[in-house]
Amino acid sequence: MSKRLAVLTAVFALAFSSAATAQTIHAELVHTFPKNSSEGRQVVFSPDSRLFAVSFAGGDVELWRASDQKLIRTIKNPGGATAVAFSPDGQTLVTSSYDAALRVYRVADGALLRTMTGQQGTVWSVAYSPNAKMIASSGEDKTVRLWRASDGALLHTMTGHERNVWCVAFSPDSRLVASSSFDKLVKLWSTDTGALIRTLTGAKEAVVTCDFSPNGQILAGGGDDSSVKLWRVSDGALLKKLTGGSDHVYSVKFSTDGKWIVSGGRGQGAVMTLWKQIAGGKHSPKGETIRLWRASDGKLMQVLSEHLDDVWAVDISPDGRWLVSNDESGVAKLWRLTTTRP
Repeated sequence: MSKRLAVLTAVFALAFSSAATAQTIHAELVHTFPKNSSEGRQVVFSPDSRLFAVSFAGGDVELWRASDQKLIRTIKNPGGATAVAFSPDGQTLVTSSYDAALRVYRVADGALLRTMTGQQGTVWSVAYSPNAKMIASSGEDKTVRLWRASDGALLHTMTGHERNVWCVAFSPDSRLVASSSFDKLVKLWSTDTGALIRTLTGAKEAVVTCDFSPNGQILAGGGDDSSVKLWRVSDGALLKKLTGGSDHVYSVKFSTDGKWIVSGGRGQGAVMTLWKQIAGGKHSPKGETIRLWRASDGKLMQVLSEHLDDVWAVDISPDGRWLVSNDESGVAKLWRLTTTRP
């Protein structure tokens, strides 16, 4: 490469990086959905961004269309629905539950296709691998399990966590699965062998949520120490802490383009949480429970304070147009996202 070309390349890279850093994002509340009769748990968009699924402790899994906020169907999941995930083609979804089972449903009609058992106690998290070959689960029995998606056969059981495993997430290339736990650790496992690859440290309290960046180089995690942490996957180095005042972080997600991070959790503080328990959510002030961050520099872009209760789950649609959130009281909200370029 000539010296002139090298200089031009460096200048272009710097300009591109600066432009990316200068971008901003804004969320506007579009719709608040009817309150479910049980506590909210997880929300997730379909791969084509048309639908999102909301799971509830009582067992309902609601499928909503984002464009017109229409309820498509409600699936009744035995044993409650602690988590839900779409398959990469959007044709099926898998649920986890308090009765230790995973269930796979057909999205088109809600038919139950398969039930997988073997985990002991509540299953807190479930995920489909991007290559559609595997399903990961984790839970109360301190294990991470990998299942073959085609027939539900158990492939690997990974042990090493000392307490509840709250979250599992696949790397974009499906070669790794991350797990975060009440033991304050995040672990990276090989999906080929089930072997432990690396343990990520630095959290002072439980890590209850995790998500890979779209390029697979960064893992975000959040939990009870009031921050979102960014680790480098290749060596486990803790790169950055994003702090904004939330007492707990229950959910963290990257946008599909990797430019944004959204986190949801408890933002009312201990005193207001106690007041909510005494007076009820109806008489409690709104809490700063959702935060939008710019991934490139960790700058806080926006704080969303419309929920009356702790936000258990958030997700950004793959097309980057929507944000959905679900709180403990069973109320889901849909937000429209807009980005401003310099």
